Amino acid sequence: MDATDIPTLPFIDEHTTTVETNAAAVWRELDAMMHGARGFHVAVSAPGHELALVGRHPFSTYALIFHLEEATPGHTRLRAETRARFPGRAGAVYRRLVIGTGGHALVVRHMLRKVRNNAV
Repeated sequence: MDATDIPTLPFIDEHTTTVETNAAAVWRELDAMMHGARGFHVAVSAPGHELALVGRHPFSTYALIFHLEEATPGHTRLRAETRARFPGRAGAVYRRLVIGTGGHALVVRHMLRKVRNNAV
């Protein structure tokens, strides 16, 4: 899967935070956090603007896209958008376990909080 496939994946959710620093600092922290992330590979890397990670396993094909935008001078809005397809019965069960339980949302919000707290 590559960047051209991302828009074909169904939208799952989006989480947002505002970081009290510029996009360059947010990018550095986001890049450090995601460096070597298991199960993902980089599909888009536009420093200071967008980082799109994609992955696939038997139960889903997925993308996690981080968007960085200036909120106000010196503040960056960081959005994490998730897109995924869960094929077949096993995929449906997996979706209930990962998305339906709220586990995915907890992990994504934790990631955003980590970037917000560590970006300087």
